[in-house]
Amino acid sequence: MDQNLPAAKATKINLLDFKSPSMRAFHITWITFFLCFFGWFGIAPLMPVVRKDLGLTQAQVGNIIIASVSITIFARLVFGWLCDKIGPRICYTILLFVGSVPVMLIGLSNSYESFLLFRLAIGVIGASFVITQYHTSVMFAPNVVGTANATVAGWGNMGGGVTLMVMPLVLAAFVGVGYTSEIAWRYSMMVPGIGLFIMGFVYYFCTQDTPEGNLSDLRKKDAHFKAKKGDEKGSFLKALSDYRVWILFLAYGACFGIEITIDNIATLYFVDNFNLGLREAGIIAGTFGMMNIFARALGGIFGDKAGKKFGLKGRIIVLGIFLLFEGIGIMIFSTMDVLPWAIATMLLFALFLKMSNGATYSVVPFINKKAIGAVSGIVGAGGNVGAVLAGFLFTSNDVSYRDSLFTIGIAVTVVSVLSLVLGAMKKHEEVNQVETLAEPELKAA
Repeated sequence: MDQNLPAAKATKINLLDFKSPSMRAFHITWITFFLCFFGWFGIAPLMPVVRKDLGLTQAQVGNIIIASVSITIFARLVFGWLCDKIGPRICYTILLFVGSVPVMLIGLSNSYESFLLFRLAIGVIGASFVITQYHTSVMFAPNVVGTANATVAGWGNMGGGVTLMVMPLVLAAFVGVGYTSEIAWRYSMMVPGIGLFIMGFVYYFCTQDTPEGNLSDLRKKDAHFKAKKGDEKGSFLKALSDYRVWILFLAYGACFGIEITIDNIATLYFVDNFNLGLREAGIIAGTFGMMNIFARALGGIFGDKAGKKFGLKGRIIVLGIFLLFEGIGIMIFSTMDVLPWAIATMLLFALFLKMSNGATYSVVPFINKKAIGAVSGIVGAGGNVGAVLAGFLFTSNDVSYRDSLFTIGIAVTVVSVLSLVLGAMKKHEEVNQVETLAEPELKAA
């Protein structure tokens, strides 16, 4: 193909393709998102050591959990807007460079207050999700965009599980060369920080904004060029006025919001409730995140298949069913006091939680074709709102982690019912138009 001709959006996912703009962005984006989890949650599996070193109370640990996800709400909205303005390539590069700084410097903390501030700053890295989804959305055609979004997000989210496994080993390596645990956790965080900084250069030099090229070049030819066609002035207000967006907001809070909450507390949970060592607890907690290697993509695939057959109604019903089983699974997990059963039930609800993540974003591109970016940003922020609300349950010294998880399970179940009610509604005309429009695009490609 002549490289001077504009490239079309990819209509299939070829995992062995590392040359085309779409698949190159696919691979670099999920790897970058994967590494972002090392920065965002790298400190989580080390919290038993940090808690002892800084003398943190349960309430303070809860506040730290909230801080790690609260600022992400605003960061996602800002970077979602910036993607349209300067493109996902520059956005990700800025985020990686800026986000690496507090990750590398959190080891300077010597009090609860300073640690809380660094943890708050690190939370900005959570905006990586919006950039990831944005970049994938502009690279792939409607027939596979749900699967592509779910796969890159799922493989990236897998970093949350690998982080819980690897960071205790990094700490152990520093202890092995003579540092105390109180010093080792500080040096350990330099590792993901340096990784993020290096990835900033990789993203800048190895990706492009759209299949056609970078926004800066394309706007020299067309000053009004937008990566996402159809986004227009007032689209954000239109998205805000759509009740379906707010149900998806709640749904994503009930799945991704709970996922990052579990990433934050899983190691502490297994250390405190099953008297495990840091490495053993980290490995078990890490299996929760490792489910992303297939589960989130599976949710996107089910969503796409249901969408082709039943339109938006099918996509939302699939989401509601996954959320229902997630909520029931969390309640069962919270009652387990035998380690093997706790692990089994954790993996069970993890499966449905991560499929819910993928199913949610198989719906998002089809809610409002003129406000895809706005819908994506609002729903993405919902994930972190859910995490913040869940975090408050872990701040009380009078409520155990088990009781908090059971309450979360009830809340997720309620949200699943709302999703199923939405799916049962008859009128979803706009999505049917969008899904129909996908067919001519495929024929042209």
